[in-house]
Amino acid sequence: MKLYILSPERSIYSGEVDSVTLPGIVGLFTVRINHAPLISTLKKGDVVFQEAGGDKSEKTVGIEGGFVEVKENVISVCAE
Repeated sequence: MKLYILSPERSIYSGEVDSVTLPGIVGLFTVRINHAPLISTLKKGDVVFQEAGGDKSEKTVGIEGGFVEVKENVISVCAE
């Protein structure tokens, strides 16, 4: 899956991931490959994702809020 994390000022992250956990308004949720399309509002918290590839390292990006769109294995996070 492709993950894009964008802020109004810059691109924070762009890369291939195996999973993404997001801070939704009603709680955390995880997106994996072939997830159903969705759009959700995000609250302040951490976007935690596991990079695809050899070491499968986990990374965290703190956000102040925003929204996410998931469609055809592309996850676009617009964060404050």
